Amino acid sequence: MVGGILVLAALRPDTFQVRRSATIKAKPEQIFPLINDLHRFNTWNPFDKKDPNLKGSYRGPESGKGATYAFDGNKNVGKGSIEILDSAPASKVTMALHMLEPFRVDNRVDFTLKPALGPEAGATEVTWAMQGAVPYFAKIIHLFVNMDRMVGTQFEAGLASLKTLAEKTP
Repeated sequence: MVGGILVLAALRPDTFQVRRSATIKAKPEQIFPLINDLHRFNTWNPFDKKDPNLKGSYRGPESGKGATYAFDGNKNVGKGSIEILDSAPASKVTMALHMLEPFRVDNRVDFTLKPALGPEAGATEVTWAMQGAVPYFAKIIHLFVNMDRMVGTQFEAGLASLKTLAEKTP
């Protein structure tokens, strides 16, 4: 049985991606600052809400490229940092997520904002995606834990919070 698990794990993909989207009734210019400024990002970020005693600190510029948030939380949050690597006003923010605990991982996080078309004109389609490498040990874990469902539900909750915030922001 153990041999079968090891073989199945070896056959798993070397990378993963989780992606969720939501349509928000606000212009990209209204939504972008809520992502590009990590202080504002953490007002709706579901991962930051998982530990009421979370210790966080900000470094670098207030927003945009180089803005960094380091966090140290309970087992539900872990320890690590997120840094904005690049941002294109009102269209995209790319971040690097560096986790130190409970596991060392380096993932890329992308937010894309596209004006909605058709009956949703005037709204924005916001996509939150994360991708990264899956080392062999993580492949074993992925056999038992559905990463897409686990992280995806957090992305859905975060996008719902972002929607609520953006739709009431003038």
